[in-house]
Amino acid sequence: MPTYRFAAAALLCVSLGLSAQIPSALATDPASDKASPASMQSFQLPSHGEVLNAFVYVAAGATRHPVVVLLHGFPGNERNLDLAQTLRRAGYDVLYLDYRGSWGSPGNFSFSNSIEDVLSAIAYMREAGNAARLHADPKKIVLIGHSMGGFLALNAAALDPAVSAVISISAADLSTGLVASVPAGNRDTAIKGIAAGLASQGMAPLVGCTPEGLAQEVFANAAKWNFVAIASKLATRPVLVITSDDGLARPSDQLVTTLRKLGDTQVQSLHFATDHSYSDHRIALQEAILKSLDSIHLH
Repeated sequence: MPTYRFAAAALLCVSLGLSAQIPSALATDPASDKASPASMQSFQLPSHGEVLNAFVYVAAGATRHPVVVLLHGFPGNERNLDLAQTLRRAGYDVLYLDYRGSWGSPGNFSFSNSIEDVLSAIAYMREAGNAARLHADPKKIVLIGHSMGGFLALNAAALDPAVSAVISISAADLSTGLVASVPAGNRDTAIKGIAAGLASQGMAPLVGCTPEGLAQEVFANAAKWNFVAIASKLATRPVLVITSDDGLARPSDQLVTTLRKLGDTQVQSLHFATDHSYSDHRIALQEAILKSLDSIHLH
């Protein structure tokens, strides 16, 4: 076993206070259920007049399964579908969607629209007919997001107090410090800088937007999107904050500190010495998430 696996396992025991036993879903298929087998169901998910490309990995078994809504980042090259498969083996339904204007979903992409799309996905899984068809438990919905998806997960959960738990993976706080740190006379220069950063991530999978327009949207919504600003709306629920060596950890660390000050005894944090995509820590990442979910007893 590589050295980093030993280090990660030790860190998990300290940070999460959970058993060191490796979850079986990481390496073992569940028993076959011929009456209610695991499946994949694709569909168009309605959101604000558009229909989004979406699918659900449905877990085996006729009983109702907890639901994970898995949210990709900007523009979404890393989809974390290895995590989705592991979560299904562990008994979770996993909903994946492409936001408006991304990866072929109709409509215009924006950060605001994406938050609305996450809320639409939650509503879809709570609708009685959909929940029954997908063997989903509409009262047990967890949001897991990577990068921009972490931003979406935290902000959507702040707007929906019935979300059971939130897990952010290298969440990108799009608004931290922007309004406070940019003098009015430098606003245009700052927007150009942010726009250039967004453009460098690759805009080809996104339609109906420009880097400059997205940068302006960040400025307009910075006060309400800031992680510390939304902490009070998350502090009654389990929150797992995972960071890496990608330069994005500071706002997430501030969120954890704020949640603890607000009395959230269910907040957990974990740092991996790896890149933004967790390229050499995929197993460790999934192990951490499975153990965190086990600790909040959704099954």
